[in-house]
Amino acid sequence: MANIRPLKAWRYNPQLSEKIDELTSPLFDVVSEEQRQALYDNPLNSIHLSVPLGSRSVTQTLSDWKTKGIIVQDSLPAIYVYYQHFTLPGSKRSHIRKGFICNLTASNWDEKEILRHENTMPHSVNDRLKVLEDTKLNVSATHGLYFDNKFELETYMDESMLNPLYETEDYQGVKDVLAVIHDHEIIKKFIQLIEKQNIILADGHHRYESSMIHREREMKSNPNHTGEEAYNFHMMYLTNAEADDLRILPTQRIISNLKGFNQEEFLNRLEEYFILKPIHNPNDLNEIILGKKWAFGLLIGDVATKVRLKPEAHELLDWDFPDEIKELDLTVMHYFIIEKGLGIPGKEHRNAREITFERNFSNCLSKTKNGEAQIAIITQEIEMEEVKRVCYSGFTLPQKSTSFYPKAICGYLFSSIRQDEFELPVDLSF
Repeated sequence: MANIRPLKAWRYNPQLSEKIDELTSPLFDVVSEEQRQALYDNPLNSIHLSVPLGSRSVTQTLSDWKTKGIIVQDSLPAIYVYYQHFTLPGSKRSHIRKGFICNLTASNWDEKEILRHENTMPHSVNDRLKVLEDTKLNVSATHGLYFDNKFELETYMDESMLNPLYETEDYQGVKDVLAVIHDHEIIKKFIQLIEKQNIILADGHHRYESSMIHREREMKSNPNHTGEEAYNFHMMYLTNAEADDLRILPTQRIISNLKGFNQEEFLNRLEEYFILKPIHNPNDLNEIILGKKWAFGLLIGDVATKVRLKPEAHELLDWDFPDEIKELDLTVMHYFIIEKGLGIPGKEHRNAREITFERNFSNCLSKTKNGEAQIAIITQEIEMEEVKRVCYSGFTLPQKSTSFYPKAICGYLFSSIRQDEFELPVDLSF
């Protein structure tokens, strides 16, 4: 079962923290080029640790920040409570996603302490691994889900929020609030509740896997490995899957630079499996496919088409998956549209450079209209119950299948896996 620990976080010094909103940044895999350039203009923004730029060594940047006191380490181990206040488009309802940031053992997938639902892309894992090994720092927390239908921890988290450390509005329009819990007895309650269960990894598969690989390397080179060394741990933001403020948004597929692509031939191939319906207004695609099983939108140039799998065609899906995986919209999309329609074999989807990802529908439409993309495949939200079924089945979804909203931000705190910076006071008996 999952093993968590408090951490002694590195944070921006008190003077800089007064302008913490200028120092935070989006996660590396959601930041746009335009956002990156603006953030890089601030030499102290956290993006210089999370997505290092150019020839300057991230190791040197981190060393300078520590030496100059730009970031300082908290003296006491803590659980850091993190709340995100948000609304969704088209709704006036206010949501609060409540959670906490801690260290957690980066156990191997086979140990089943952490359950994944997505595949990863090797080049992205390697990129994250390099940053981790260069800095020995967890720069941004991944997002995991625990289960607490009695909401036992919420009272302690709410109480900590009476004295927040930070309160900012981020790039998503979300109000982020960070607080801290130092009390030993309360922290033990967090540890004891989490150690009874598995954690579902919601967001950050590449970052988590980089910690896992780093841990395995260190374990092999340490004959006296105990499991309590700094290299074992990974920083994670844990939220309660039983809460009703958990939102998963769809991630669309963008197809570009596909050699020999012919629009007419592609649509003709799809007609064997799908019912195709032209849509006059491309902006209506999201609503038109909403709630319909195995229904997708296609954007090619400025032409929009709704495609819905013929029920009898589903029997042709011959990937070696259990029924609960074959039933998923995302499996149908990857098999019938990407493999059968576009001719990209399923085993190549994970590394296919022709396939990229976009969360914003307007960006999809813009990219196909201006010729930057050949096709945008529009899909629907996946439900939490579907994610659970996938995790417990032992199989995974295609990469970038879910987008838990809102995203955690980077820059509030960092967690070191350097042994001399990691060790907790021995008298706390965690």
